Amino acid sequence: MSEPNPYADGEYKWGPGQQGGTPGSPAYGYPQDATPGYGYPQTPPSYQPTLPGGVAVPPQYGPVGGGAPVLCLGDITVVGDQIITPAGTMPLKGAVWNAMDMSRTEEKMPTVAIVLAVVFFVLCFLGLLFLLMKEKQTTGFVQVTVTSGGRHHSTLIPATGPDTIHWVMGQLNYARSLSM
Repeated sequence: MSEPNPYADGEYKWGPGQQGGTPGSPAYGYPQDATPGYGYPQTPPSYQPTLPGGVAVPPQYGPVGGGAPVLCLGDITVVGDQIITPAGTMPLKGAVWNAMDMSRTEEKMPTVAIVLAVVFFVLCFLGLLFLLMKEKQTTGFVQVTVTSGGRHHSTLIPATGPDTIHWVMGQLNYARSLSM
């Protein structure tokens, strides 16, 4: 492609300018001035490693509340004498805790039970016992709210089983005892 077009009459030329043939002239696509612009290769910045291996160490921050978390319910954390939420911190003393069960447990007959009942129906009606199979499935959330110091925060905890509300209420009663 470095050969000129033999059919060109010389009037119209589009595309890159002709390379002057000198070895030091810049090629197509590179800036013509001395300062390279955005997107063009530049000289690499001087690299100063922070460790001998060249791995940067992230800054280490101490705990916000001055201790280990005592209780965690979703994104609500109790540390020392304060409650830490994504909206900010609240005082633990005098906090009001509430929970609402928004989960449900459904009981249904699995498809396998129906198929086995039909297949084994011919053996003295023994296949009808498969219709007694039940399957429980829990869906939904448990909503936990805390109000303290003029602030309010709510979080949702996914219900993994019918006993999730009992676990949350146990944690909530412990949080209430800490709030007194």
